[in-house]
Amino acid sequence: MNVLLSVKPKYAEKILAGEKKYEFRRSIFRRNNINKVYIYSSSPVSKIIAAFGIEKILKDSPEIIWTLCQKSAGISKKDFFIYFKNSDAAYAIKIENVEVFENPIDPFCEFKNFKPPQSFCYFDLEVQK
Repeated sequence: MNVLLSVKPKYAEKILAGEKKYEFRRSIFRRNNINKVYIYSSSPVSKIIAAFGIEKILKDSPEIIWTLCQKSAGISKKDFFIYFKNSDAAYAIKIENVEVFENPIDPFCEFKNFKPPQSFCYFDLEVQK
């Protein structure tokens, strides 16, 4: 099973550049059998631009997650805490083995009735790069 993760373009670029080694979420996948995470760079890019593996997923309060991950967060402290405002829990997906697609995939052309996920969706297809 794979996951398609919506990521804002500025953060997607930081993942590709190796500056952002954690992807932060207020909620996380319930399934444990995730092989790959595909990055859907949201509007205005609107393409699947890369995939990565999950080294581990951390869960704690936003304050503790920030303390643990801030050096490789790829996001400002202010934006991090705005994102987690009113959240008791924060998840940090530790990114490994980023695979950048030479030709990003237009999911609107490749997949019938494609709708970008609000946060993420399970994705049982292997994307052909």
